This record gives sequence, C-alpha cells and structure tokens, in this order.
Amino acid sequence: YHGHDPEKAIILLTPREGEYTLRTEDILKVIDEEGDSVALVLLPGVQFYTGQYFDIPAITSAGHSKGCVVGFDLAHAVGNLPLSLHDWDVDFAAWCSYKYLNSGPGSIAGIFVHSRHHGKSFDELPHFCGWWGQTLANRFKMSSFHEPKLGAQSFMLSNPPVLPTVCLTASLQIFNEAQIPHLRAKSILLTTYLQLLLQQQVISQHPTIRILSPLESKSRGCQISVLLDRPVKPVTQKLESLGVICDAREPDVIRISPTPLYNTFSDIQRFIGVFLQALQ
Repeated sequence: YHGHDPEKAIILLTPREGEYTLRTEDILKVIDEEGDSVALVLLPGVQFYTGQYFDIPAITSAGHSKGCVVGFDLAHAVGNLPLSLHDWDVDFAAWCSYKYLNSGPGSIAGIFVHSRHHGKSFDELPHFCGWWGQTLANRFKMSSFHEPKLGAQSFMLSNPPVLPTVCLTASLQIFNEAQIPHLRAKSILLTTYLQLLLQQQVISQHPTIRILSPLESKSRGCQISVLLDRPVKPVTQKLESLGVICDAREPDVIRISPTPLYNTFSDIQRFIGVFLQALQ
C-alpha cells in the first residue's frame, strides 16, 4: 500500500530449529535489535497454527520502548482468553467474531483503538473513512465534510449485516453471563485433560505423533494442535464419519479445540476413543 517491498520491509519471526513455537525472549530480542527502524509490531494474540498465546503486555512494552506502534490480530484470542488491551497499553487490535464468539461467517468484525489515539486528526492518524464512521448528527446531511465519531467507531465504513449481528448479540449475552475468567479456568482444565489423554493413550501407541502447541497451559488458549505421522485428510474424514469435527491443516496437522462454553470432559474422552479409531 505504501510502495514498500514486503521482502525487505517485513521482518518475519520463526521458531528455533527443532521447535514449533516462538520463545518470548526471541521476540523481545528482535524488537530490541531492530526496533529503531520498525514502524509497526504486528503479531497474533494466539497463533492460528500452533495455538500459542503470546505475552501481549511484554511485547507491547518492548515495542513502545523502541517507539513502535504495537497491534495484535486477535482472531483466535477473542472469546478464548481474558484480554485487557487498554491496561496492557496496546495501540490497536482487530478480530473476527465467527470463531469463539459464535457469530457465523460473514458477521461483523471488531477493533480496539487505545483511548490515547481518540480524537486525533486524519493527518495524525490516517485511516480509511466511511459513511458509518460519521457522527449520526451529520451522517444524513450528505455534505463533503466528514466528522468522525470518537474512538474505534470512527473506523467503521458501512452498516453491519443485521441478522448475523443479532446472532452475535445473543452469543455475547451468554459470554457476559458466563464471564471470561470462569471460561478460562475451565478451558485450562479441558486442555490439560486433553493433553494428558493424548500423551497417555494416543502418543504412547503412536510415538511419532507430536503435540505442536505449548505444553504449559498458560501459553496456549483452548486449542491443541497435533502433528500426525500421516496425511491429515483421511484421518479427519474418518473423524467426521464418527461424528467429530476437527480442523485440518495440510499436510499433517489437526487442531483440536474443546471450547469451555459448551464442550465437556466427556466430549474429550469420547474424542480420544474416536481419534484412536481414525488412526487404525
């Protein structure tokens, strides 16, 4: 968009040799070494492939110490983990709502913009402006002057789809009743149980199968990714025929996500039995 060559302008982070996830100290080291020439630090809150949960406060602090803007893609984090974006001093974040928030595909996305950026002029904070980001008092005047709403709402471009938004509202009401800290506590128990059964009942019989996700519960959300010792498609097809849906990542990874809002320990126990059948 700004005319830069991505091959030169983007610094990509990769795990150490023989490892599947990024170490926090390696992320902070890159920021410390390269930060003076970096405009934006942009990372996921939860990595989609491995399920790794990044240390958002530490990364944000490191980026700011070098004068970088720091933002996060929270597609796999929102509705999955407790988030305190304002208190963590994150500049901005964006996410979809069709994963853990249960809205379904095509529904409204969400963004966060830290309050210190509210009220900035377009010259200070350039961004795409749309009719829906205009103040309601001026929206229907059809003038050539754009008066934005305050905060994240100024980034709105057009009206959201009504029916999916109603579905999302119903889901958010349930989240509000259940409360994220309670869901996170259950999620840790669910994934710990899943990890235990995978190690004791699956990997013990198939020792070349590996868990890609962090083994420490604090470093992951509710997703555990498993690296198979065979192509993934026949395995997921067998799982689906037995009534279990897992996400497949070619060529050999499945992502298992017991969601605390509606999954149970019995679901995990049944999954392990079905998984063993699919591996036969």
